[in-house]
Amino acid sequence: MLNSTRVIPALFVVLWATGFIGARYAMPWAEPFTFLWVRFALSFALLLVLVPILGAKPIGRRNAMHASIAGVLMHTLYLGGVFWAVKHGLPAGFAGLIVGLQPMLTAVMAGAFIGETVTRKHWFGLVVGLVGVAIVLSPKFNQISGGVTMATVGAATFAVIAMSAGTVWQKHFVSRADLVTVTLYQYAGGWLVAFCASLAFENQEFTINGELVFAMAWLVLVLSLGAIFLLMILIREGEVAKVASLFYLVPAVTALLAWLLFGETLNLVQLAGMAITTFGVALATRKPPDQASATASASR
Repeated sequence: MLNSTRVIPALFVVLWATGFIGARYAMPWAEPFTFLWVRFALSFALLLVLVPILGAKPIGRRNAMHASIAGVLMHTLYLGGVFWAVKHGLPAGFAGLIVGLQPMLTAVMAGAFIGETVTRKHWFGLVVGLVGVAIVLSPKFNQISGGVTMATVGAATFAVIAMSAGTVWQKHFVSRADLVTVTLYQYAGGWLVAFCASLAFENQEFTINGELVFAMAWLVLVLSLGAIFLLMILIREGEVAKVASLFYLVPAVTALLAWLLFGETLNLVQLAGMAITTFGVALATRKPPDQASATASASR
């Protein structure tokens, strides 16, 4: 029988990586915040239908407010910042390296604000993982051009800070509330801010075609529902610093998917980087022997 403590992290990484593939299909045909508010609205509507089916429980006004704040940070500001930066010329490889700082930043925030203990072995694993990410993305660095500006780098950096803060916020305030209802309020908050941003900064233009429809359907059903629920489970059950280290694996999986779907190059240096990244994540997420034994006994 498969152990959920192993299956859920692996499945989350694969699903989350497909989000960047979906964004590649969507971004030529829609503006970032316009695309996001439509995506969040559809996700909210689907969750609203599922609430009575899944027997979701109310979470109270205070938890609803905290869930909405987490949604703004984790969805609108993170995705909006990355999409905006790439849309305005920041090379994907450079953006990926900036996003790769997120596990370290999350570890710092978790230690500072919710008292999580980050061991030296964990820090070593985070550093090794970041080195692996840099190696995986290294072929993209020759694409660095005029798109690297204070605005684009600042937007990507702000996005990473927002994702780290949202992860810690979720863990601290609403990790034990009903996951379906929490996610519903996350998308409500995310939709409001994305809609306001689209009104303020964009023309709300869409070019409806097969690629855009496919990307929207995939990102709503697989990412906004499937991957996000898995992330909420991981945050609820584990330390956020260790959960965040899983994001190091996303560039490697994305590179594999891009190789399969778009014929992008994948060389031995990148494969070595993937191996180093995997080793770093294993170090960062490995439980002490006594804790691992207790977990195995509890799952029997």
